[in-house]
Amino acid sequence: MMEFKEAIFAAAVVAVLLSSSPALAQKKSPPAAPAPVSLPPSLAPAPAPAPHYVDLAELLSVAGPFHTFLNYLEKTNVIETFQSQANKTKEGVTIFVPKDSAFAAIKQSTFSNLTGDQLKTLLLYHAFPKFYSLAEFKNLSELNPVNTFAGAPYTLNLTDDMGSIYVQSMWSKPKISSSVYATKPVAVYALNKVLLPMQIFSKDPPLAPAPAPAPVSGASDLAPSPASGKAGAGSGKADSTSAAFSVGTGIVNGLVMAAAGSLMLLW
Repeated sequence: MMEFKEAIFAAAVVAVLLSSSPALAQKKSPPAAPAPVSLPPSLAPAPAPAPHYVDLAELLSVAGPFHTFLNYLEKTNVIETFQSQANKTKEGVTIFVPKDSAFAAIKQSTFSNLTGDQLKTLLLYHAFPKFYSLAEFKNLSELNPVNTFAGAPYTLNLTDDMGSIYVQSMWSKPKISSSVYATKPVAVYALNKVLLPMQIFSKDPPLAPAPAPAPVSGASDLAPSPASGKAGAGSGKADSTSAAFSVGTGIVNGLVMAAAGSLMLLW
């Protein structure tokens, strides 16, 4: 009987332990981590606008006319040097561009006889490796001579004459005739003459020969036409016949008068 009670007691204890173990497990288990709160994504900053580059070849092709200068720039790849200076440096570039008429005014062999290096240096001589506005030339003239893109000793002298800017080389002193483009970092100014350094041209290059006069269209009004020539010849014959007739008539009349006079004397 006693053993039966002990068995019942043991069974009751085991039942109590089994029924309380889930609660204990729940009390000992750590609290679940809170679900992450999804926040709206932050707005990314807008990308900076791409810098605006001036296409020098396009600019010179539509402005001007600067076709001769542009052809030389592309032939020597100096256009790439100027474009790189404009796009990749803070200093910028200033270019003096002679018009087509400026090249046409000089004998063509002056440029065709240059070597490749001389032609490239001549083109670099027409630029400063820095941006200059027209207003800055007045102060820049006080620093003469000014180094060009070709480097020393290829320098230029600038003169401000009551607001007119002159760019002086050894053999030419052209005036800046117009501002083609002047927004930093690119400045382009038109010239009416080519800049001619002494280091390339030992003497003043000869001018191009004057163009031949245009032929006169149509025959001259003073030149006689074949018809008028024939008419003139005909009138000449008529005049000579009339003169001969007049002379003959005069002789006959003279003889008649002489005979009449003789008869009167005899009478």
